[in-house]
Amino acid sequence: MTTEQSDTLRLLLTRRSHPAMTLVEPAPDGDVLRSILQAASRVPDHGKLVPWRFILIRGDARAELGRRLLPLAEAREGELSAERRDQELTRFTRAPLVVAVISRAAVHPKIPVWEQQLCVGAVCMNLVLAAHASGFAAQWLTEWMAFDDDVSAMLGLAETERVAGFIHLGTPSQPPSERPRPDLDDLISEWSAA
Repeated sequence: MTTEQSDTLRLLLTRRSHPAMTLVEPAPDGDVLRSILQAASRVPDHGKLVPWRFILIRGDARAELGRRLLPLAEAREGELSAERRDQELTRFTRAPLVVAVISRAAVHPKIPVWEQQLCVGAVCMNLVLAAHASGFAAQWLTEWMAFDDDVSAMLGLAETERVAGFIHLGTPSQPPSERPRPDLDDLISEWSAA
């Protein structure tokens, strides 16, 4: 195994999700952010359809989006408790940068929608890995906003577009916790012709 391969494998094996609320400034920006987004975009893309795009949510726009989410949440759930109101108002201020990864997967004569959606999922994962490789931390979330048509309209999504994930990015303020991982032996089978 080459040093480069072992460094890459070590990077993959040390990646952890950091809760968005534990991410602080600075967030990636400028050339670093551009490199992270370029790395995120280096995915298998059958047909070169590029079925994704990015929306950056940062600065004061994060709090404004929360203010706009609040009436939508209340329309869904009724009057919210003070705790739930605060949760909606701060949903996008938990981390200094949120990248909305938007799926543009659509019916195509040769490339199945499912394959395009898998491609967009790979973009999200590459984004998280690229952030980790750049010394930042991330959490990939969806939550109710990713599946709400009013939120999609608020974000300027076309009717056929969907949120694949809100990737919260920043600098970790604490070590990530480990979680139980599946037993690899339970996940592996071997096909035989018998």
